[in-house]
Amino acid sequence: MSDAAPTLEPPGAIKSAIPVHHHKQTPLEIVRRVVLITIGAILVGIALEIFLVNNSIIDGGVTGISIMSSYLSDIPIGVFLFILNLPFLILGYRTIGKTFALSTLLGVAILSISTALLHPLSPFTDDILLAAVFGGIFLGAGTGIVIRAGGSLDGTEIVAILLNRKSPFSVGQVVMFINFFILSSAGFVYSWDRAMFSMIAYYIAFKVIDLTIEGFDESKSCWIISEQHKEIGDAITARLGRGVTYLHGEGGYTGDSKKVIFCVINRLEEAKLKTIVGEMDPGAFLAVGNIHDVKGGRFKKKDIH
Repeated sequence: MSDAAPTLEPPGAIKSAIPVHHHKQTPLEIVRRVVLITIGAILVGIALEIFLVNNSIIDGGVTGISIMSSYLSDIPIGVFLFILNLPFLILGYRTIGKTFALSTLLGVAILSISTALLHPLSPFTDDILLAAVFGGIFLGAGTGIVIRAGGSLDGTEIVAILLNRKSPFSVGQVVMFINFFILSSAGFVYSWDRAMFSMIAYYIAFKVIDLTIEGFDESKSCWIISEQHKEIGDAITARLGRGVTYLHGEGGYTGDSKKVIFCVINRLEEAKLKTIVGEMDPGAFLAVGNIHDVKGGRFKKKDIH
């Protein structure tokens, strides 16, 4: 037996020993990412300079701070957008990755340039409500496009990710908490009615971001438990053109063996699915949930015409 003391591996040694293969993007993928980020950043620039800033409406996060700082100092908003986001770019590079950091840097740079070029233009409307609504739409669409391309235009999300690791709050809750104080501060810089209109614009942008990222064709997952599982499954395939999967289940209380039907539909087909289940078995268990993304398998709808 050897008298040598056993050596202990430092934490993470096993993980680091496993080779990690990163996907190398093709030139076409890089061009697509750059184009999407450029389009998204320009849309946000339009939202800021054509609708929001000239009507004293702000956004949340670093963008909101930049708008108020520009108002108080007469320094172009693009300068604050770039400088204030730099520390968060460094954090993003260290915590999320190089690709994300470079994508965010590109987006912030284009946003800063677009605000400078658009600043001399007059706002499209002086109606404060129209400015808040359409500014929120352009802001949400542009931000959503940049996020789908793998970047960001605001460092608030990076801070939220870091705080989420050391607190019981979700990323979304941290972002909302930070933006509540930023949007509320518009009442002290401008007026309280402008602060309320800023919250309207932010809410609209928040909803449009989700719509841009998830798309209009939202999918739904359906779970059906019924004794007439075969008849219901056949009807779904014949009348909706959707494939189904039969899963084996067991009742937790009775211990009886059950068949579970699983299928994925779009939101326009939900009412018809409920009609089919109701006709075949009024007492069937039916659960429907939203799905953000569907890939692979045989989700493509079959021809039923």
